Amino acid sequence: MQFETKAVRAGIKPDPTTGAIVPPIYQSATYVLEEVGKDKGFDYTRSSNPTRAVLEANLAALESGEYGVCFASGMSAVDAVFRMFKAGDHFVMSDDVYGGVTRLCNQILTKYGMTFTYVNTSDLSTIEPAIQENTKMIWLETPTNPLLKVTDLEGVAAIGKKHGILTGVDNTFATPYLMRPIEMGIDIVLHSTTKYLSGHNQIIGGAVITNHQHIFDDLKFMQKSMGAIPSPFDCWLCLSGIKTLHLRMEKHSENGMAVAKFLEAHPKVSKVNYPGLENHPNHEVAKRQMNGKFSGMISFELNGGIEAGRTLMNSVQMCYLAESLGAVETMVTHPATMTHAGVPRDDRYARGLTDSLVRVSVGIEAIEDIIADLEQALEKV
Repeated sequence: MQFETKAVRAGIKPDPTTGAIVPPIYQSATYVLEEVGKDKGFDYTRSSNPTRAVLEANLAALESGEYGVCFASGMSAVDAVFRMFKAGDHFVMSDDVYGGVTRLCNQILTKYGMTFTYVNTSDLSTIEPAIQENTKMIWLETPTNPLLKVTDLEGVAAIGKKHGILTGVDNTFATPYLMRPIEMGIDIVLHSTTKYLSGHNQIIGGAVITNHQHIFDDLKFMQKSMGAIPSPFDCWLCLSGIKTLHLRMEKHSENGMAVAKFLEAHPKVSKVNYPGLENHPNHEVAKRQMNGKFSGMISFELNGGIEAGRTLMNSVQMCYLAESLGAVETMVTHPATMTHAGVPRDDRYARGLTDSLVRVSVGIEAIEDIIADLEQALEKV
C-alpha cells in the first residue's frame, strides 16, 4: 500500500458483527471468558483493548514498523521507553529535546541512577565522544522542539550499530508522512499522538513503534504494569484524525513555508528557524529525510527581545496563544514560559533557547488569514 492508503486502511477491517466501516469504540473494562483460560484475545482493557489494537496496528504500518504500543500521553510513552533500562545506564541525548523530556530525565530518572549527556546531535561529530561504556541509547528529536534542529538519522543509526546501542527518535514534528526513521535504521520511534497524528486538539496520547520483538515485549509489559493507557474513545478519535494526515501535512507544510518566508523578510524579525529555508544549517539533510516537505513548525526571534515577543503573542487575534502544536488551528507559544518553563534559564540559553524565542505551529487555515494576523500583531511590536 502507498502511504495514503495505509492511513485510511492499514489495520482496519469492517466490524465482523455488524459490518460497520468505522472501528467500534469498545468501551469495556473487562471481557467475558468462554471458559477458564480461554478468551477471545482480550481479558482486561489495561492489558489490551480492540480499539487500541486497531490504532497500534495502524501506527506500526504508517511507520514501516512491526509493532506499535500506545500510551496515555507522549510523556508516558517517553517514560516507558526509558524504564526499559536500569540504574547505572547512560544515555546520549539531543540538546534540544522537549522541556518535559528534560524534566523527566534530569529531575526524576536521575533519582534512580540513570545519567544523561546532552549534545548537539545535528553535528554527528559530537555523538561518539559522548558515548560511554554504560551508554545504552542515543535519544533525539528531529526536527527539534523548539529550535528546529535537524539530525542525519542514517548517520545516527550507523553510530548506534557501531557501538551496539539503541537509537530512538521522537518523530512528532515530521510525522510518518514526511519521515520514517525505521526505514533509516532507527530502532525506536515515538509520537505524541496529541499532535499531528490526531490533529484536532481533542486528545492526549502517545505511541512507540519498533521492529524489535524484545522492545515490544518490554513496552507491552510496561503498558500493562503501569497502566498509562489511552481510553478507547481517544484511540477512536486518533484513528479518525489519521485518515486525513497526508492531506493535512501537505497543507501544514505549504503554509509553514509561506509563513517562514514572510517572517524571514520582515524587518522586525531577527532570526527564523525552519528546515525548509535554504539558510537553515541542515536544510539539505531535512530535504532528503523529509521528502522535500518540512511540516508546519517554525520558531523565530524578534528584534526587541522578550518584550517584543510578549507584545506579539498578546496581539494575535485569529492565531491562538496556547500550549501544544500540530493541530488544524494556528497556535503561538512562548517556550521560555510555557513548553520549556521547567528548564533552568542557563540551560536554555546554552542550547540557544532564549527568552525572546516565539514558536508557531502553523495550521491549515487560509494562508492569507494567518499572515494577515501575524502582520497586524508585528505592527504593534
